[in-house]
Amino acid sequence: MGVGLVLAASVLWGTTGTVATFAPTVGPLAIGAAAMGVGGLLLGLSSARLVVASRRLLGARKGTLFLGAAAVAIYPLAFYSSMYLAGVAVGTVVSIGSAPLAAALIERVFDGVRLTKRWMGGAGFGVAGALVLCTAGSPSAAGEAVSNGRLLAGVGLGLVAGSTYALYSWAAHRLMKDGIGSRAAMGAVFGAGGLLLLPVLLITGAQLLESVSTAAVGTYMALVPMFVGYLLFGWGLAKIGATMATTVSLAEPVVAAILAVVIVGERLPVAGWAGMGMILACLLVLAIPERRRRLVREALTVP
Repeated sequence: MGVGLVLAASVLWGTTGTVATFAPTVGPLAIGAAAMGVGGLLLGLSSARLVVASRRLLGARKGTLFLGAAAVAIYPLAFYSSMYLAGVAVGTVVSIGSAPLAAALIERVFDGVRLTKRWMGGAGFGVAGALVLCTAGSPSAAGEAVSNGRLLAGVGLGLVAGSTYALYSWAAHRLMKDGIGSRAAMGAVFGAGGLLLLPVLLITGAQLLESVSTAAVGTYMALVPMFVGYLLFGWGLAKIGATMATTVSLAEPVVAAILAVVIVGERLPVAGWAGMGMILACLLVLAIPERRRRLVREALTVP
């Protein structure tokens, strides 16, 4: 159930890069601040009663809360800038593909969580697929190759996005483990992160009001992938750990790459499609419960 919820959220997130291309005059900072800022505030307001009810528990864990909120504020600025510089497919792949490794390191350092062989094998295969997809090619929406400098900057920002994504996932899950409900934890972390993004939105957000289409893009970003997507993610995160959640979300770059090819016009060579296949294989390994996998193996070996 938890894996399915995170997977559904990942599909919604995978649409953001393509939707952002429908507002070409709006910069990535404005898109990011509108999406996560407004979406985060909506999450906070929708769970305000639960957040207030959990104020003592949240106050006792304000360090974790602040860390998560800061990561929420940094993530969209790095993520959308990465896609702007390196292209939708590559920017998404690097950002989300690096998150499982960052999440594993965070949980290992802060929680002492040991990684299972199953996770390491599945995640390693998924990250390898992400790398294959990343190196397969990086054309822009216009079909022109991205310069090495832009690509390098985009990849670097993608790594920042992946690390902050893993960090706020861990912070929210840690609050849940400490007895705070999923909606209260997500509302507090994302509401505070949305507040931190307000200055960026005020400075850059005028671009979103230039036309009906740009306003529609900002509205969609805030309501669908951010508000609805992170509601689903929060419910799923309450059932599975941050490492598993960030690994399952490797579905996002697959959706993003497919939409980038079909709608935006980016082109992927055979190696790119092979990389997406590796990511899907990783998801299958991690999503099927161990008991069901054992039953399937036994059924296949029965003479």
